[in-house]
Amino acid sequence: MSRALLVIDVQNEYFTGALPITHPVGHLQTILRVMDAAEGRIPTVVIQHHATEMPIFRRGSHEWELHPEVAGRPRDMLVEKTLPGAFTNTQLEDWLRKRGITTVTIAGYMTHMCCDTTARQAVHRGFKAEFLSDATGTLPLSNSAGHVTAEELQRSILCAQAQLLSEVLPSSEWIDRLS
Repeated sequence: MSRALLVIDVQNEYFTGALPITHPVGHLQTILRVMDAAEGRIPTVVIQHHATEMPIFRRGSHEWELHPEVAGRPRDMLVEKTLPGAFTNTQLEDWLRKRGITTVTIAGYMTHMCCDTTARQAVHRGFKAEFLSDATGTLPLSNSAGHVTAEELQRSILCAQAQLLSEVLPSSEWIDRLS
């Protein structure tokens, strides 16, 4: 099995912007630990979102920038995307296939949106997906459909991913696999 780590949208918008990630506790430190474990062992792809029609993730803004801890770590590729799925209108699939990657590992933000969408896209394209339960994060949602806590949302997405799509596992178990 040849795998790559996908670090999705770890941008300032989720720390100092309009969408503060609140769950799980320690999410950023866990993502950084995963990136450090991957270094020199498997390729790391950092994915950065920019919005064209919304006031969030505006290209060039402080909130659009990668979190400094992620920006300062080694990566093999940077992918810019404009939609939740990292495969849509990007070179990600071609890059992975040229390197013989068969498994993608999902880390980053938000669990219920870009992480979930990217994992689903990966599976639909024939990749195996590993979804890191403590290296993805989310926030509470309240809209016309109702209200859900961050904890409920995280648990729901992880359960849905584990049903037929991804292998959901904690980062510590995933890091052990790299040894």
